[in-house]
Amino acid sequence: MTDQTPVQPAAKVLGGLTPYLQVDGAFKAAEFYKKAFGAEQVFAYPADEQGRTMHIHLHINGSTLMLGDAYPEHGHPHQNPQGYTMQLHLQDDTIETWWKRAIEAGCEEVVPLQVMFWGDRWGQMRDPFGVAWAMNAPVK
Repeated sequence: MTDQTPVQPAAKVLGGLTPYLQVDGAFKAAEFYKKAFGAEQVFAYPADEQGRTMHIHLHINGSTLMLGDAYPEHGHPHQNPQGYTMQLHLQDDTIETWWKRAIEAGCEEVVPLQVMFWGDRWGQMRDPFGVAWAMNAPVK
């Protein structure tokens, strides 16, 4: 994958650990994450001839999320997401708003938002790209 794109200024990375998701349709996922989770796109490489991108940089809830498309011809075939959950840590007075926005955008509820045995409100959903998301907030 050679890139002929001019060098662009680097976007600020927020947080100390950055998840990097490989999804089927990175530009569509970024647009969805804007609607569902209030993401702000701070950088993206342009689409190739097949509409794919190797890199999109988002800010969500004070953190960085990066994503890109699969490139099977370069040894990176698409694989369905499994074995991880993207966890959003929120405040008790905002979790309902975040939850409702994500469900209305098209996330599927997996575990309803509820007070859990550890004392926080927590729920889990799956986005249209197969990624599991959870929301957690301390109960006031």
